Amino acid sequence: MAVELAIVGAGAAGSLAAIEAARQGAQVTLYDTNARVGRKLLITGNGRCNLSNHHAVADRYACADAHALTHSFEVFGVEATLALFSELGIPTYATADGWCYPRSDSAAAVAEILTARLDELGVQVRLQTKIADLRQQGRGWALALGGPEKWVAADRVIVACGGAAYPALGSRGELWPVLARLGHTMVPARPALAPLLADMRALQGLQGVRLDAAVTLLHRSVALASTRGNILFTQSGLSGPAVMDLAYLVHRYPVEALMLRLDFLDGQRPTLYALAEAHPSAPLQLALAGLVPLKLAHALPELTGLAPEAPAGALLTSGLAERIGRLQVRVTGTRGLKEAQLSSGGVPLDELEPVTMASRRAPGLYVCGEAVDVVGPCGGYNLQWAWTSGVLAGRAAAAK
Repeated sequence: MAVELAIVGAGAAGSLAAIEAARQGAQVTLYDTNARVGRKLLITGNGRCNLSNHHAVADRYACADAHALTHSFEVFGVEATLALFSELGIPTYATADGWCYPRSDSAAAVAEILTARLDELGVQVRLQTKIADLRQQGRGWALALGGPEKWVAADRVIVACGGAAYPALGSRGELWPVLARLGHTMVPARPALAPLLADMRALQGLQGVRLDAAVTLLHRSVALASTRGNILFTQSGLSGPAVMDLAYLVHRYPVEALMLRLDFLDGQRPTLYALAEAHPSAPLQLALAGLVPLKLAHALPELTGLAPEAPAGALLTSGLAERIGRLQVRVTGTRGLKEAQLSSGGVPLDELEPVTMASRRAPGLYVCGEAVDVVGPCGGYNLQWAWTSGVLAGRAAAAK
């Protein structure tokens, strides 16, 4: 007889788990509180659906067991994922920096195609249906539909209920207490990809400025992690991928001891120095304007301790060329879960079998996607984890 499999959550991980399990011959029922499959998927990549990243390997992620994560990606990694999407009718392309998108550049199209494939494979999709509880029942499982009064049975269960980011899209971590009761050590949900809050009093004039920069998060002057990429100055702090990639660390340390080091001229100082040598009497602001946005070019001399009208030639002495463009900002926190693209927390990876996503605490239970405490940077990494863990869970849960 075919395995009767229940999957809780019809997001990225749950949808692909259902497709893989049905392809393996399981009888699959997919539950979700939303009115459509892949609702959160619709906002990924600003609607373009940043499906994956060619650089998505284990050492780019934060989790409890990096060695185990390596095994997960060895079994089903980026190339296997893109090949599967091609089979499903979702051809992809990659940008020069490795970010992978569907040819349609449409997250809505991806969600619609996945929905169609679920239907073709005979998956029973129960939308606007809440699973309120899980319990082991004999050699199988029982799931409470909406409350304790109605239970349905399944041989095995995959929990792909997501984390706690963007609760308006249905991901609230409501099954996390159930997973804790079943024996898992649940890491509390925290904003993982979120804008940072910072002391912006000296930088208010830069609101709205966007550029690429090197960014380092410091705890008592010790570097915790560094990134490079796009940042955006906001009224309350800083946003953009390079900053948001560091948000998961903020809640691990006393916030009063955290600083963000910014370098707006990373790799560009030789060019700036050459400009200063060629035009020493020209305003320094003018030399900077060739390398950074105009608002920032006007602000940098004063932020470095120079007079606003300082000439470019000032950089030729006193090591100013190395100092200019480098700032430190005091971090005061992050935006909350309502504004985070991803939450950290959930089941630690070392409590799951890495090539099956099977629980080491409860036989017949599998956990995948954002319900597992695995965090990657912006750029398709976290969707890749969803696809990887979803396929591994679906494949293993369907096995007789």
